Amino acid sequence: MTDAAVEFSDFRVAALAGGVGGAKLVRGLDSVLQPGKLTVIVNTGDDFVHFGLQICPDLDTVCYALAGLADPMKGWGRADETWQVFTSLAELDAPTWFQLGDKDLALHLERTRLLQSGWSLSALTRGFCDRWNIRSRVLPMCDEPFRTRVRTAEGKLLDFQEYFVRERCEPKVQEFVFAHAENIQAAPEVLPALLEADLVVLCPSNPWVSIDPILHLPGIREILQEKVVVAVSPIIQGKTIKGPAAKMFAELGIPPSSLSVLDHYADFLDGFVYDALDREVFQNYDAERIILYGTDTLMKTDEDKTRLAAEVLRFGQNLISRKAP
Repeated sequence: MTDAAVEFSDFRVAALAGGVGGAKLVRGLDSVLQPGKLTVIVNTGDDFVHFGLQICPDLDTVCYALAGLADPMKGWGRADETWQVFTSLAELDAPTWFQLGDKDLALHLERTRLLQSGWSLSALTRGFCDRWNIRSRVLPMCDEPFRTRVRTAEGKLLDFQEYFVRERCEPKVQEFVFAHAENIQAAPEVLPALLEADLVVLCPSNPWVSIDPILHLPGIREILQEKVVVAVSPIIQGKTIKGPAAKMFAELGIPPSSLSVLDHYADFLDGFVYDALDREVFQNYDAERIILYGTDTLMKTDEDKTRLAAEVLRFGQNLISRKAP
């Protein structure tokens, strides 16, 4: 057992995540917490059907990262991927705007088969994680279809993957629309995982399209307002390492800054982790209720992910001590 694992041996953490930034911190948290002590609640608003297959981009990115299967350069997709099916599709003039590698395609085929056989998304995700020897619990935020859509300044309504991949995030964003059944509920294990957690961590994921869909589900915000919650900013000096979060903030008339990320979560947040390069952004911030912690949040290596995860957990433990009666 590592020193960090001993340090956090009895600590239970629930992490809300989506995208590459979220997957990086999740991998770090998984490495410093004991097996079974981390539950990752993953955005499914990006999910869509392509060639008749159920695609779950954020869920797969998180699982690949935890299993050590992720492409280390891109942060998403499989390492050592091959592209024979994709190449053959291109030769047939089929839609190729969403890249499907051969290994990745096998997962989508089996997921779709299991869903059509009556499995829930939660159950089949658990099965995949067991097969890949993933130490932590990974939960889709819900088992029912939930779709994040982007309304552009021209009035078009695009599914998120159409906006993100096909249109390369180029259209100007006017608003986000969440489409789902009227009685949508969180997946069965999600609310209990939050209630049982000592600390809830909002990973450095896009607030609008990775975290907000999770927060939109009934019961989530109410629980977070009673828990100790720490968020890690995905924005450094007005920019994101990956993804369009800063562009979205700007187009919605909100300054793209780590302070804007804090404000986005302010109603339930106890602590906020920002990159030390943004120290001046918080120079005049009144940190009476939401406690701030500045550090190096850039995660280029597994060592970076582990270091940042340990810092976030120690920060969270300090907040828990402060909040205790």
